Amino acid sequence: MLRLRWILLAAFLGLFAAIMGTEFFLEFGKIARLTALTDERMARLVSMSRSVQELREKVSFYSTPEGVAHLAREQYNLTFPGERVFRLEVQKNSLPRKKQ
Repeated sequence: MLRLRWILLAAFLGLFAAIMGTEFFLEFGKIARLTALTDERMARLVSMSRSVQELREKVSFYSTPEGVAHLAREQYNLTFPGERVFRLEVQKNSLPRKKQ
């Protein structure tokens, strides 16, 4: 009967070690997955923070008179009084062709 107790104890300890080892490796997998997810979210957050900062800088620039002038020149093709505007026209087939 003494040997049977030792065999049952060894079987129990082996089963316990197998279960704990399996759970240990599964937890490491979960930790790795969560770490990767956290890193991805952190990179996304940093990207969005930079985007918000750039937009804030644009808002502060375009709220100044220089910014309004820049916007008027860029989007609406407006000029300051007294400036000359040159318009370049390229006609079809007026440029020299490359020799092959």
